[in-house]
Amino acid sequence: MELKRVQEIASASLSTGTIPADYIRQENEQPGMTTFKGQHPEVPVIDFANEKLLAEMIFDASCKWGVFQVVNHGIPIEVINRLQKAGQEFFELPKEEREIYAKSPGDSKSVEGYGTKLQKEIEGKKGWVDHLFNKIWPPSAIDYRFWPRNPPDYREATEEYSRHLHKVVDKLLRSLSLGLGLEGHELKDAVGGNDLVFNLKINYYPPCPCPDLVLGVPSHTDMSALTILVPNEVQGLQAFQDGHWVDVNYIPNALVVHIGDQIEILSNGRCKSMLHRSTVNKDKTRMSWPVFVEPPADHHVGPHHKLINEQNPSKYKTKKFSDYCYCKLNKISQ
Repeated sequence: MELKRVQEIASASLSTGTIPADYIRQENEQPGMTTFKGQHPEVPVIDFANEKLLAEMIFDASCKWGVFQVVNHGIPIEVINRLQKAGQEFFELPKEEREIYAKSPGDSKSVEGYGTKLQKEIEGKKGWVDHLFNKIWPPSAIDYRFWPRNPPDYREATEEYSRHLHKVVDKLLRSLSLGLGLEGHELKDAVGGNDLVFNLKINYYPPCPCPDLVLGVPSHTDMSALTILVPNEVQGLQAFQDGHWVDVNYIPNALVVHIGDQIEILSNGRCKSMLHRSTVNKDKTRMSWPVFVEPPADHHVGPHHKLINEQNPSKYKTKKFSDYCYCKLNKISQ
């Protein structure tokens, strides 16, 4: 069990105005030094109701940015609010109740449960974040031991959101498939088909007295095929675009979609896995609810055979997804 949670550290730091040295980033990472302050192009916003241009807009944003926001996505706002309320209430529980769902000690293969550290730390620097990780699809992958029973609405709220999310994922994968010149079903088939795994991670970034010096989550791309994120209203997500760290501005009720590594690989590099990071706030708690849409662990992913030829040779190895994850989490060259 991890005893030192960022929530505890944040409470102590807010009274002293200082933070432990292992949370202070090098200058070339500090958001106060590296966030772009001038005018910059906005992350694309795509209207899901625009069926005529949807595939073109999604593919264009995926190639140029690797991130876009979706409006009119069909998930009722009440469903999203319910998901957020349940997650927020979990992190407001006393520490002893949260720790009931802590990650299993010594289980390096599973990310599920309540925790703080997720991957190997670079130069010993830590992220200003706690999290709760749950597999929410397929039913055979769900381990309810790590699903909070308090708040009582957590399970029902999460399952309702998951049901709505399937339609969004299918529409995104079909649009990307068509954009790549494939049949509408081929990209989903290649990334796992109906066996796709949905992993929900609730990120909790408490207030920090020195937000310009720390990162919630350091710069990374996602291992997933797609990541679909619901943020709260506190600004924090940044994307690396044209050599600059730029804010992904909060849009009420929008979904933020990240292209993940597996889509970049399947597209043979035409789609771009987004390099991104999370910053924190001095006065407010930031939270986010990303769902990582991933292949099954034993599924092999490589460039789609229709997208490679003599003129466009394969740029990536074909690899079992579990092996890919192990290498990425442990900073081993792929």
